[in-house]
Amino acid sequence: MTDTAQDPLPATVLVVDDSETNRYILTSWLGRAGHTVIGAHTGEMGLTHLNNAPRLPDIAIIDVRLPDMSGFEVSERIKDNPRTSHLPIIQISAAAISPDDHAEGLRRGADAYLNQPVDPGELLATVTATLRYARARRRAESLAQRLIALNKTTLDVYSAVGFHSFASAATGGTAGVLASPASAVFLSPQAQAVHSMIDGPQSSVRAHPAHPRLLDQLAAHGLARDTGVTLVRVPQGQWKALLPADHLDGDVALAISRTKRGRPPVCLAVPATALRSTDDEQLFQQLANASALALEALRTYNEEHALGLALQRSFLPKELPAVPGIELAFRYLPASEHAEIGGDFYEAVETVNGLLLAIGDVVGHSLTAATVMGEVRHALRAYAIEGHPPHHILERLETLLGHSQPGITVTLCLVLVTPGERLLHIANAGHIPPLVIDPRKGPRFHEPHGPLLGLGLPHPPPTVLRAPHGTRVVMVTDGLVEVRATPLDTTLAEFREAVAGGPDDLEEMCDLLLERFGQNKDDDIALITALFT
Repeated sequence: MTDTAQDPLPATVLVVDDSETNRYILTSWLGRAGHTVIGAHTGEMGLTHLNNAPRLPDIAIIDVRLPDMSGFEVSERIKDNPRTSHLPIIQISAAAISPDDHAEGLRRGADAYLNQPVDPGELLATVTATLRYARARRRAESLAQRLIALNKTTLDVYSAVGFHSFASAATGGTAGVLASPASAVFLSPQAQAVHSMIDGPQSSVRAHPAHPRLLDQLAAHGLARDTGVTLVRVPQGQWKALLPADHLDGDVALAISRTKRGRPPVCLAVPATALRSTDDEQLFQQLANASALALEALRTYNEEHALGLALQRSFLPKELPAVPGIELAFRYLPASEHAEIGGDFYEAVETVNGLLLAIGDVVGHSLTAATVMGEVRHALRAYAIEGHPPHHILERLETLLGHSQPGITVTLCLVLVTPGERLLHIANAGHIPPLVIDPRKGPRFHEPHGPLLGLGLPHPPPTVLRAPHGTRVVMVTDGLVEVRATPLDTTLAEFREAVAGGPDDLEEMCDLLLERFGQNKDDDIALITALFT
């Protein structure tokens, strides 16, 4: 592309001079050089034109001695106005020709200063040089602003958590960077072809489903099945044949980017007239490449997230055992679809020693955490079925983690309910303490606990409590009771009060606790309750 901004001619020149003769001479010289001249014979007339003109001139030539104000004052007022501050100014004078006059003029807004009479060649050369410098400065400033917009858009597309926010970031960012309408076509992480449009930088993005083959048809214009990024121009007729409902008029500049073979590309489109320089072309291609990389990362994350959720759910029990004299209820609520996979789990196992209730959490959020959760839960069931008491189960899990998952830590609370004796054997390895609700004494957290699993430390024997008829136990993971910027003791106290004033029915209690404490959480939530009848 030829960057026409490199050529400073022709230009529109504002000439402010009270001498009709001088204005005529200057207009003649400038006109023969291809410039368009706008004349004003007072400083106020020149300023009024600048304030009201729909399009500003490219440069101003101002006589220093004007009847209503000095050319110095006119220049200052031009430079002080944000709308006109970039306008280059050449001051001329037949009377104020001393070095001090030149210095004052340059201090008060002039970009160049010429004494009269002036040679026409010198005048035209000064106009050309001043325009070249001013336009180069404006190009640099414009490029800097667009680079800032590109950086913001890149951050936005990488921050997108779904195809709606990605469409808004990519399409809106393109409009913002290039100050034009824009369109985007891409395959969402849910494998839906999407066509999004925006009318301009301040407009709203509209997204619609697109034909599944559209991306292949667009890629055929330049990238085919290769990786990388390319820029092509699509004639208006071809573009409308591909996207009849698109809003872009005229020929279209299309940037196509693909980051991996076998993956669908990301296509960004703007009117061809929006790309006015090679800088614009490069920014457009960088934006398309950043969008493709961001969408690939989002797609990979969604695939891993879906795999982790499926794996996590496969590890959790489908139902709880039916034990005479004990009612059970549970809830499991995965984090929002945009949060990382956690390692929360619960379990209820009938053993030779009684019913073992367990709730735990693998520290961290990742596919690894979900995998370790499954390993710990299966080992826990095996050790419980073998008849080991709670603290021996913790010791064996400690050994298992040390061998198979060094560096991973797990919180785990075990409550063994022995039949007949109606005793609770509580062994807590660094987990949220279980809430025991005595029918006479009310709810209290069982605070004694040992260290987290995975630290290689010994675990104390369980604490034994009696569980008279009507006793309830509530066990939760931290996703339910932890709130950012709020001390855990505060939320635990609120949790205890909610249970104390809540319904006796376990299912209703679970629903109440999730409604009260489980909204808008970015962590998994596990909850298991027991009632001893």
